[in-house]
Amino acid sequence: MLVTPAHFVPLHAPQPGAQEHIFVFRGGALLVRDADLGLPDAEACAALGIALDDARAVGMLGKHYCRAAWVAADAQVAEGFAFRPLRSLFGAVDTHLLAVAGRAFQIAEWARTHRFCGACGGAMEALAGERCMRCTRCGHAAYPRISPAMMVLVRKGDAILLARNVAAPNGRFSALAGFLEAGESVEDAVHREVFEEVGLRVRDLRYFGSQSWPFPHSLMIAFTAEWESGEIACDTSEIAEAHWFGPGDTLPEFATGVSISGELIRANLPGRTG
Repeated sequence: MLVTPAHFVPLHAPQPGAQEHIFVFRGGALLVRDADLGLPDAEACAALGIALDDARAVGMLGKHYCRAAWVAADAQVAEGFAFRPLRSLFGAVDTHLLAVAGRAFQIAEWARTHRFCGACGGAMEALAGERCMRCTRCGHAAYPRISPAMMVLVRKGDAILLARNVAAPNGRFSALAGFLEAGESVEDAVHREVFEEVGLRVRDLRYFGSQSWPFPHSLMIAFTAEWESGEIACDTSEIAEAHWFGPGDTLPEFATGVSISGELIRANLPGRTG
């Protein structure tokens, strides 16, 4: 599963003189070398016309100081480099580096979208010592946005429920998931989303784990739950199909090992014990 490595140390201030990993984003795509998917250094960034004055500190990954920058949506790239979507780099780039790249993307996107105050339109400035932008005119403070989302694998005896979202890439199946609404607990969201998406009632929620998911700024909070009542009735605006899969059934294609969805399913395969 894609997780921030234990030896990573978050930072809010630059570390001049250290070896660097520079993450440059254009939208959700990361700048890498064509030849080896390596990151550009400061010299390469300068040659590409990328100003790093507004780059944000991310942290230390081993001996490397990591910082994040961004370019405009219409920015072009020189020969030998390309902007690659983060998802396309799964399995092709070191997982520790990719996990930090996900964190860097969220920081870069927060800084890019908070250059001006959402309350009065004044210029924002970064505060020293914390991840915060504050308006120079009215004092409004803005922290990086984190959007909590629940995920739940529903079990019915030896069977598990898998669903295919209408927007699922490659037609993959997954556990049910949805964003929390204002005023909800995570548990409230589990019950609401399961009933809204497939018409089932559940009980016995058990926490499984969580994962930061930078698409664009989610925190996935995963559970298992037991079926209580109801028959599958898909909300076709969100769920294309959903089925129970028991021991001996052929499972559909589901999420890869980098996502908590895949981990959740693999830990609860039909007929698995212990």
